[in-house]
Parts: sequence; structure tokens; C-alpha cells
Amino acid sequence: MLIEENGPRLLVVAEQAKIFSQRGGNVTLPCKFYHEHTSTAGSGTHKIRVKWTKLTSDYLKEVDVFVAMGHHRKSYGKYQGRVFLRESSENDASLIITNIMLEDYGRYKCEVIEGLEDDTAVVALNLEGVVFPYSPRLGRYNLNFHEAQQACLDQDSIIASFDQLYEAWRSGLDWCNAGWLSDGSVQYPITKPREPCGGKNTVPGVRNYGFWDKEKSRYDVFCFTSNFNGKNLVCIYLARGFFHALKRKRCQWHQRAADGTWLAKVYVSFEKCY
Repeated sequence: MLIEENGPRLLVVAEQAKIFSQRGGNVTLPCKFYHEHTSTAGSGTHKIRVKWTKLTSDYLKEVDVFVAMGHHRKSYGKYQGRVFLRESSENDASLIITNIMLEDYGRYKCEVIEGLEDDTAVVALNLEGVVFPYSPRLGRYNLNFHEAQQACLDQDSIIASFDQLYEAWRSGLDWCNAGWLSDGSVQYPITKPREPCGGKNTVPGVRNYGFWDKEKSRYDVFCFTSNFNGKNLVCIYLARGFFHALKRKRCQWHQRAADGTWLAKVYVSFEKCY
């Protein structure tokens, strides 16, 4: 960050580091800018440029989302027509995202530039939803990474991230078959260690197989989906030892999990999915 020799330093602040929403909803990613030790938004010497980007999971790339400078506004890609600045005050650079999509999940960077000064803040957008393991009818370990991506799309979902799988594990998800995650790694969650799943003397956690060839290696996949304004829901059911997904407006659970509880209680799903 470059700082002018004279004058207070530009500061960019996110009032909340993590925001929660769901598919089909609207959300505001908070971002405000100030000059250090003053209450002013800008020096008045230079125009303020606000840029929002989405960070990839490895932080190595940024995807353009929205840019504003003066009266000029531009949104990019799938964000076109869905994003704009809140501008509730002269120092408000908060981004409003409407009609949230599954792919919107992730970390966003708010960057404010004024002359030679710039500063950034990062906000995470988390979606409320459900992570579920998926394998094709052919049986387990039959999907390369690209086929896994398509399989999740076919179930009205996307490949889960590690953070999503970790949160699902914390909520009780236990699954012995390894599956692809969005970063290209292969992992699986275990809450009750046992011999077929890494050994019964190991600690609970998310087991990591590491990164494998996306073309040649074959595993299952962990998918993530979120509600869509009460429309089609994804219901998880157990059949022949595997989990599958159905798009329904209403779900009726006919089978129980191994511990005798309804699957709807094992995998925290949607309020209307019962």
C-alpha cells in the first residue's frame, strides 16, 4: 500500500468478516473507507475508485466482480445485473448481491483506491445449505474431477469446498468414502473412527487423501446445495448403501440411518424438506 507523505492514511474496513445467506436471497457485503484520525471519506483531491473481486480458494487468482469510479459502474460475468454499491454514505463501498447463486459462495475483496493510496478488506460469503456425499449408480469411485463437477450440477448443487465439508463434519457428517472437493483435493469426514475408515484408534476429523490427477483419478464427490426460495429442494436418501439426491418440492423420508435417526436429522437440510 502506497501512502502519500502528507495527509492521513486511507483505511478500508469490513464491519463483519463473515456474512450468511442462501441461494436466491440478497446480501450486503460490508465495506467502508476512512482517512486515519479523521472522519472524512476522501481527500477531495482524487476520485475514489472502488473495486470488488472474488478470491479463489488458494488466493492466487482474483475474479472481477464490480468496479465503480465516479458515475461509472461496471459488473462482470455472472454478476452482471446482480451487483451494485449500497452507498448509504459517502464512505460506503458495501456491495449488494441479489439473487444469490451457489457459485457466489466464497471470499470477496473490497479495494478502495485514491490517487497513490489504496487499502483492502476481505469478506466471506457463506451460504446456508447442506453437504452430501454422492456416487453414481455404477458404484463408488467412478468419477474423475470433471465428472464430479457435472454430477453435482446434475443434482442442482456444486462441489463442496473444504470449509463446507468441515462445517458439515462438525454438524455430524460421517462418511467413509473419499470424495472430490472444489480445490481438487480428495477427503472424507469421520466422526466415529473405525477400522475400515482409517483405523479405530485415530482421532475424528476430515481425512485428507491429498491432490490427485483430475483426469485419471476416480473417487466419489461431496456436493453442496442451498434453498431456492421454496422451489425445488434437494432431498438426500439412502439406497443400496449410498446417498442419492432427488429434486422435489416436498420430501418424505422412508428410511432411517444406521443409528436409527431420520436422515433429515443426520444431514441438516431445509425447513421444508421433511
